[in-house]
Amino acid sequence: MTKKEIIETGRDVLATESGAVASLSRNLGEEFVQAVNLLCRAKTRVIVIGMGKSGLVGRKLAATLASCGTPAIFIHPAEAGHGDLGMILKEDIVIAISYSGETREVVGLLDFFKRIGVKLIAITGNRDSRIAKYSDIVLDARVEKEAGPGNIIPTASSTAALALGDALAIAAMKKKGFSEKNFAVVHPKGQAGLKLLRVESLMRRGPKIPCVRVTTPMKDAIEEMSEKKIGMTCVLDETGLLAGVITDGDLRRMLDRFKGNLLKKTAGDCMTSDPITIDKGDLATKALNIMEEKKITSLVIRNKEGRVHGIIHLHDLWRTEMF
Repeated sequence: MTKKEIIETGRDVLATESGAVASLSRNLGEEFVQAVNLLCRAKTRVIVIGMGKSGLVGRKLAATLASCGTPAIFIHPAEAGHGDLGMILKEDIVIAISYSGETREVVGLLDFFKRIGVKLIAITGNRDSRIAKYSDIVLDARVEKEAGPGNIIPTASSTAALALGDALAIAAMKKKGFSEKNFAVVHPKGQAGLKLLRVESLMRRGPKIPCVRVTTPMKDAIEEMSEKKIGMTCVLDETGLLAGVITDGDLRRMLDRFKGNLLKKTAGDCMTSDPITIDKGDLATKALNIMEEKKITSLVIRNKEGRVHGIIHLHDLWRTEMF
């Protein structure tokens, strides 16, 4: 093949598969709504089954459902008859993926599904198949053609099933109100979860917050900074609200300004008023961006009334491996 032919082949495959997904989008209707509502009513888990390429799609669908707030597992249909059927409860919902709708290993499980009373959703390209006829809800994943030669290699059909599974998972997530905060809880180690970490989950609280009053002598303010070891301290006014901060940089500037009289001054004399702050509900990535932009290493977290809720230091962000 020439370079041009290779590129044209790639483009043909992408065009075929994107066309298949676009066709599914146009055909979504009442059965898709029923499937999403059924998933949202699940009392236990969603069981996903499929063989071959459909099995690989099924594994991905189960993983996506679980990460988006719908507990799900994949069961290999060939293993199911050797004991794995014991994993399936009558309150479960089964999603069977089979483009032909006649996959022997899946068809062999249909009587069991009906016997125990599980609800069955089929993702198939054949509405007249045995799997479709046994199912409570049929999601039509039919494609006009496969991308490969001879129209036999599962390409467009597996892509269509994959996309339809994603549509189910995201629609169910939205209907359940599964939020970014929930997503971060089940993704504590992944980059996706790190991007959704909130300042509140990382900030230093209570006695770990360096704090002095505006009237505190600078000797005591410096001791507070040294004890808390993050290179700064909050300065509170007489009502306990944030009045300013003193950083290591401020100390160097005040030494130059006051010379030998620094220790005769108060925290109020040396603080930086109206410091940069952040809300505890903000993303940790926002805190990191502010620190990088302003070239600072700490941010004060305060509420709307001006009370200090915590401190977040650059080291707290480093420990997350966010960067």
